[in-house]
Amino acid sequence: MLRGFYTAASGMYAQQRKTDLLTNNMANVNTAGFKEDQAAIRAFPEMLLSRFETSTNGNKNAKQVGSINTGVYMQETIPRFVQGDQRQTDLLTDLALTDTAGDPVFFTVENGDETKYTRNGRFTIDAEGLLTTDGGWPVLDENGNRITLNSDQFTVDRNGNIEENGEQVARLGIVTTENPEALIKEGNGLFRTEDGIPLDIANAYSVSQGFIEGSTVDPSRTMTEMLTAYRAFEANQKILQAYDRSMEKTVNEVGRVNG
Repeated sequence: MLRGFYTAASGMYAQQRKTDLLTNNMANVNTAGFKEDQAAIRAFPEMLLSRFETSTNGNKNAKQVGSINTGVYMQETIPRFVQGDQRQTDLLTDLALTDTAGDPVFFTVENGDETKYTRNGRFTIDAEGLLTTDGGWPVLDENGNRITLNSDQFTVDRNGNIEENGEQVARLGIVTTENPEALIKEGNGLFRTEDGIPLDIANAYSVSQGFIEGSTVDPSRTMTEMLTAYRAFEANQKILQAYDRSMEKTVNEVGRVNG
């Protein structure tokens, strides 16, 4: 019976974590370039139960009873790297990426001493003339250098070349990876590699100026998944309450010693 407590509790905890994930997805439904997270829920390894019997000659023999599952857990969260819809803003500092070869591509930004990656192309020009993200991190060119501009009156072609006053001043550092699931997702739409090794320069992509890539969150589907997770949480909660009543009856009635 105690195993039942642990199994039901693990199910509640897994569904609670999934609800938190879905809530975060819903909160970012309007965040530019946001890639929704998906939960990978797996079962703990099954255990094989055996019982020992003592034979007439005093030897103990093990006999298999069967297997028992010890519950579930949320193993990991995986961003869903699909192309988001593009919305026209007509702002020259807004840039949207299109994956043309299947593998996702990213802008490179400077975050402290590290290079990070993002799909959020809602950029701006700071007081020093640097092209930065909406979080204030400098956007990098293909050589890993900061991009300095004189004004927001610049143009960007589909290959990421930045021109100002008819002259090319930089080219956006667009990178790609064949294994995006290995990227570690951080806050504010940033990704990083686990080992710090830079991603490969991308060759197949398209940049759209005056557009923003929308979030990949589907509000209707996310709400449905939230309701499903909530009902699964309630089901495990009722099982836990049933075990609790059984334990109470065992302690107060079955275990009572009549004088």
